[in-house]
Amino acid sequence: QVQLRESGGGLVQAGGSLRLSCVASGSMFSINAMGWYRQAPGKQRELVAHVTDGGNTNYADSVKGRFGISRDNFKTSVYLQMNSLKPEDTAVYYCYAYIVRTRSSPAYDYWGQGTQVTVSS
Repeated sequence: QVQLRESGGGLVQAGGSLRLSCVASGSMFSINAMGWYRQAPGKQRELVAHVTDGGNTNYADSVKGRFGISRDNFKTSVYLQMNSLKPEDTAVYYCYAYIVRTRSSPAYDYWGQGTQVTVSS
């Protein structure tokens, strides 16, 4: 059973910083890309940041220059450093990963349970 577990959400004032973490555990052969989506109340889920196993990254335009995504050396964890937070960044943030369970299986996407980030003005 593969699980993704997020941590690091919370309440912060505008202009502040938070660091989200997500750890993948369970039986896995490899992890390809990992990243973060977010969903604000009444809005569609949107991609925030994405990082491949080769280290290539991409970001939503709304967070470029403020957020940074990274992975650990074992590539089972992904982090989202969020700086200069704005009230519009308030959302539930979800970690995802494309995981290959066995050498002969394709990659499937797995999701964490979400962590709330609230930015007060």
